[in-house]
Amino acid sequence: MSSFEPVIGLEVHLQLNTRTKIFCSCANQYGCASNTNVCPVCLGLPGSLPVLNQQALLSAIKVGLGLNAQINPFIKFDRKNYYYPDLPKGYQISQYDFPVAKDGFLNIKIGDQEKRVRIKRAHLEEDAGKLVHDNSGSCSLVDFNRTGTPLIEIVTEPDLHSPQEAYDYLNILKLTLQYLDVSDCDMEKGSLRCDANVSIRPVGQTLLGTKTELKNMNSFRAVKAALEYEIRRHEQVITAGGKIVQETLLWDDAKAQTQTMRSKEEAHDYRYFPDPDLVPFTVDHKLIDSVRAELPELPQAKHIRFLSQYSLSEYDANILVADRGTADFFEAAVKEYPSPKKVANWMAGPVLMELNDRKMSIYELKISPASLIGLIKKVEEGIVSNLVGKEVLTFMLNEGKNADEVIKEKGLSQVSDDSALLVIIDEVIAQNPAVVEQIKSGKSNAAGFLVGQAMKKSGGRANPKKLNELITRRIAGV
Repeated sequence: MSSFEPVIGLEVHLQLNTRTKIFCSCANQYGCASNTNVCPVCLGLPGSLPVLNQQALLSAIKVGLGLNAQINPFIKFDRKNYYYPDLPKGYQISQYDFPVAKDGFLNIKIGDQEKRVRIKRAHLEEDAGKLVHDNSGSCSLVDFNRTGTPLIEIVTEPDLHSPQEAYDYLNILKLTLQYLDVSDCDMEKGSLRCDANVSIRPVGQTLLGTKTELKNMNSFRAVKAALEYEIRRHEQVITAGGKIVQETLLWDDAKAQTQTMRSKEEAHDYRYFPDPDLVPFTVDHKLIDSVRAELPELPQAKHIRFLSQYSLSEYDANILVADRGTADFFEAAVKEYPSPKKVANWMAGPVLMELNDRKMSIYELKISPASLIGLIKKVEEGIVSNLVGKEVLTFMLNEGKNADEVIKEKGLSQVSDDSALLVIIDEVIAQNPAVVEQIKSGKSNAAGFLVGQAMKKSGGRANPKKLNELITRRIAGV
């Protein structure tokens, strides 16, 4: 067991899904040709003036409320000054001493216990451009399409003490933001980016050690791996009598190691000062209350309700709540067929498998809650077996038809006719004499093997209850 305790703080940058950028009317759209969504404002040309996007502010307030934070009614923007090729103005419009939201929290599960992760602040700012490095290595190009995209930076207190805790926090944060519908949270597109600050200290000590900042992590698993690597490196350096240098590091996923990017600047190095082009203003409490009234039920509250209202297992509730669309689909299906456990089994099993295989959301599947219930009823009524029901679901999704149409067209109705089943049973009995002897000697559970073999021969269409009954009678000579 290590004699050091890691101390981790996370900074998440979230791109908002507003129609236009934060301070101009350029389209906030991913994937366009380079430098096509630009104008004098986001390019920082002389004489251009920024105007705040109201929807960006409302989304920021919604995020703050969703993170249990206090909303600051006084809105002020500041200039964060630094030079980088993708920053055309030579400064970034951000918020320094008056963030939109502060003093929030999210709870994470550690075993059976809940841990509160404090959120220090959530503030609005504009995104920078994007450097595109030439393959020859001779130059770098700049795409300013991303410049001016509205961002919310969400900063935790140093409350996390393991890479796993950081991973768990990021997952519940992302899920919360998706429920709030303020961003697609797509890390591949850069809609959600995470930086981590990490230090270590002797167990029992309260004084923080020297921290390093980790960047360039394109997944939560990469965040976890980078933190694990950096914590080990800190321990090795300190144990060997060395000192940690405060710096910003890049994570190399291919090599699974960090590399120096630059020495770390402190806040005063950015020379923050109020942006003279954006006049401070106050937000009416009625506006904040109206945003609060429109908040959806958030995932942790929904999870608790699903456990109590529908008597679901932790596993089923976790699966259903992990996507807002899936949770809504489940509740709509339960209204059609009030058997939550059966619906949850289908949602967490065959439906989830189809979603993963097709890499689709529940909204993209060609099925409605009523259609799924129609299929579940066919299985419950014994018209098709559970195994064939999964096959029917695939046909329904491929062809956009209901269960009745698929079963009729494909001839998938369950076989319950005694004479037809006995032909299959006699073949199975003849091929498995040892199993038959086990059943005759009192091991009735062995009949399940014969039922399984008969199901295979019938292509999954035989009625398993009928099979079990007929096999027992056949072997008993009744």
